[in-house]
Amino acid sequence: MHPCRVLFICTGNSARSILSEATLNHLGNGRFEAYSAGSKPVGRVNPHALEALATAGIPTHGLSSKSWDRFVGEDAPPLDIVVTVCDSAASEPCPVLFGDFVRTHWGLPDPAAATGSPVAIHAAFRQAHRLITRRLMALLDLPVETMRAEALKRALDGIGALTAADDESAA
Repeated sequence: MHPCRVLFICTGNSARSILSEATLNHLGNGRFEAYSAGSKPVGRVNPHALEALATAGIPTHGLSSKSWDRFVGEDAPPLDIVVTVCDSAASEPCPVLFGDFVRTHWGLPDPAAATGSPVAIHAAFRQAHRLITRRLMALLDLPVETMRAEALKRALDGIGALTAADDESAA
């Protein structure tokens, strides 16, 4: 049985989707195979995202900002789950990708849009990564290998509803 293949999509593919890809590959222990892409990739990974991953002990080798074009067509890896991580609350457009996979939305404020002091920017990336990790831990708890698509969609949508406030109240 192949690992569950998950694609994280956002617009620029420089921060949120990169954090998600690297963290799931790290925590998934081969059970998951994560990718990321953007509808309008900026062409480089945000250095603050790389720093957040390194601080968490997550490898960053091979991460790149890339177009979702590589995930469509006959040569594309088959996908099981596609997660959009754009922030619809900020009226950020979410890309749409078509295919035979389960789709869900895990909206996240873009830490790359953070302004202010280096401490404030670092805090925005740390908070985003904490929420991503919380959601991915919930994904890892799911028996994705045996779930029907409808049940998986409901569970994934529930995971996307987890917020930073939920994380703080559990601490």
